[in-house]
Parts: sequence; C-alpha cells; structure tokens
Amino acid sequence: MVGKQGKQWRSVCKGLVLGTLLTSCMILLYCLSAPEVQFGLPEVPVPYSCSHQPSSGHSMAASSGAYQGSRKEQNRCTPKVDIMFMKTHKTASSTILNILFRFGEKHHLKFAFPSSRNDFFYPSLFYRSQVKDYSPGMCFNIMCNHMRFNEAEVAKVLPADTVYFTILRDPAELFESSFHYFGRLVPFTWKISGDDKMDEFLSNPELYYDPKGFNSYYLKNLLFFDFGQDNNLSLDDPRVEEGIRAISRRFDLVMLVEHFEESLILLKDALCWDMEDLLFFKLNARKGSTVSKLNHKLRAKALQWNAIDWKLYQHFNATFWKKVEAYGPERMATDVAELRRRNADMTNICIEGGHAVDAGSIHDTSMQPWQPIGEKSIMGYNLNKNVDTAHQKLCRKMLTPELQYLTDLGVNLWITKLWGHVRDILHW
Repeated sequence: MVGKQGKQWRSVCKGLVLGTLLTSCMILLYCLSAPEVQFGLPEVPVPYSCSHQPSSGHSMAASSGAYQGSRKEQNRCTPKVDIMFMKTHKTASSTILNILFRFGEKHHLKFAFPSSRNDFFYPSLFYRSQVKDYSPGMCFNIMCNHMRFNEAEVAKVLPADTVYFTILRDPAELFESSFHYFGRLVPFTWKISGDDKMDEFLSNPELYYDPKGFNSYYLKNLLFFDFGQDNNLSLDDPRVEEGIRAISRRFDLVMLVEHFEESLILLKDALCWDMEDLLFFKLNARKGSTVSKLNHKLRAKALQWNAIDWKLYQHFNATFWKKVEAYGPERMATDVAELRRRNADMTNICIEGGHAVDAGSIHDTSMQPWQPIGEKSIMGYNLNKNVDTAHQKLCRKMLTPELQYLTDLGVNLWITKLWGHVRDILHW
C-alpha cells in the first residue's frame, strides 16, 4: 500500500515538474515572440476615413444622429465601417467579436489583427508595431482584439472618423468570472486553502494579493487595467477620475453586459447598421454549474475589492441610460423585441436542440471553444444537420468560436496553438 502511494506521489511530482518546465518554456517563448516596440516609426498621417460603400443590398437604417428633422432625412445614413472595439475581459466580448468578424467579411473590410496570437501582446500596452503587416499610413477599418488600451498608439493606426466603443460588466460578477477563468494562472492563489478559494480570498484579499505578482491584474480592477490604467490606485487618487474622464472622452458608446440587447440597439444606431448585422449567439458562455452565486455579503466584498471598477461601471451605467432615454424607451422596447425574435428564428434554424451544450458533447472538434486551465466549463454548439442552403454559411459563422474564426480570417495563431498542444499533453 505504501509502495503504491509512493508511486502515485512520484507520478504527481513528475507531472508538476514537467508542467513547470513546459510552462516556463512557453512563457519565455511568449515573451521572445513579442514584436519589438519601434519608437522610431515615421509619423505618416492616417487618412481621415478608410471607409468605402458597404456591399449592395445594405439598407440605410435610421441613425440617432438626428432625431429631429424629417423621416426622410433620418432614413439617410451611411453605415460606419471604421470601428474600434475595445475588447474587455469576461464581458461577452467574444460574442461582439463574432458580429464584427461577420460584418467585416461581408463588406470586405481590412482588420488590424495581432501577429501570431489572438491578442495585442496583452498585458503590455498596445503599440502599433504589434499590428500584423503594419506600415505607417496604412488604412485599417476594424480593430477588435484584446489589448491594453493605449489611446495615442491606437489613433496612429485608425482613421479619425473611427467609432470607438467598448463593453463593461458588473464588477462583482466580472470578478467571479475572472477568478474562475484565470485563477489558476495567478500564482498567489495557489496558497489559498479550502474548497471555495474565491470566498477565502475575498475574506482577506490583502493576505494573498501581490500587486506585482504574475498575472495579478486579473484579480483586481481588471476593467480599469484593460483601459491602460493603474489598477492598484487607491479610490481617492485623482488619477482614477482622470482615467474615467479619458475613457468617456474617447469612447462613443460604452455597452453593458447586463443590458446586452439594448446595448446592441444603441450600437446599431451609432453605426447605422441593419438589424441583421446584430444577430448573435452567446459565445464563450460558462456552464451554469460552475458559476458561483454571489450572496449579498460576498458581492459587497467583491465590489469593495474592485472599487475602481465599480466607480467606472456606475459612471457609464448612468451615461448608458441617458442614451436609452434619448433613443426613446418605447422605440427601444420594440427594437429589442425584434432582435430577440430574429435571434430565436436563427436559433431554430442553426442550433441542434436549440441550446448550448457541454464541451464534451460538441460533435465537430473544430467548433470546440478554448477552455480555462483545469476544466472544460465553456459551452459550445452543434450545428443543425439539416440547415437549408440559404442559411448554412451564416449559421456556421455565427457558431464559430473566436480562435477558429481568427484562423479563417488569416491570422497565424501559432503561439496560441502551441500552448494548446502543451495543455493537451499535460491534460490541462
């Protein structure tokens, strides 16, 4: 019996050693692969606009740019194609990416993609040299991959008429999701004991949290960090207000996860898109059994720990409802109902069984979403076997996970794929 246990422990130790070595090699490779930040790049002005007329058949929907004036004038607007989506973490942003990928493909737009991976070398601040095949003065229409926002550098890539938008999520819910998804990547969480590590962490976060620790930003004010700000400031530091004002000045629309359909209607209005451009299936969603329900006490602790994100969220929650009021509550309700009806129609057409399934129940391995380390909690879909020819292509695109869609669009994700192979070997 003792001999058997000894063998088991040796096996576990070998696995840990192998995992540590391979992970260290991957981190080293990850760092070495980052493009050199070229501060000496020539300052060639980007054209004011890189837009072109969208493909034929695209109707000219009404824009909120002019609620006043004749209906004829309101029905005249050109769909915006110069777009910057600031993709924040754990905020349904993969679903929005799918919408942007489909729109960009449909209208033959040029994406500013990262090179060799699916983000712009996060958590480093964004620099234009990180853009695949970049040269000064080039025209790009859409930028939408994860980055740590750097306004001055983004502005050197995109035209001046670009519409900037982003999305936020209730910080307590975001913290729960981030702790689940990224917790194993943050070394200081390894010493937390007990079955409920998040509860234990929030009971005394200062005991565990290291502001300079590897990947620590995932577990404190992650939204503020994504926008290029310091996530470890005290709440009364003037740089917090300055950061929120800077975000407010730059972004034309800040969406909210908790009001996703209303957010999409406001986006449609800001971009002058058609309702069909907004159709979506919820991608990268977690299995319900893995979601920790936050009671009142735990939620209060999470908001206190992420106080800057909470302040950020409260600010843009207020601006969001002002936009809804300007749009018109009744008009909003009608449009949301229409979007839901169309999405329900597409669900019946495209999705086998009409709902998401566990990763192990996805028949087509090419449709498997990326999973967090240690478990398969992210759900996916099976494409209906008898989709009619008219909808087959659209259905597959709407169901395609982010990494697979990026590959289809020509992004070489060799680093991401190599890391995936290492995880498969280690059964992570």
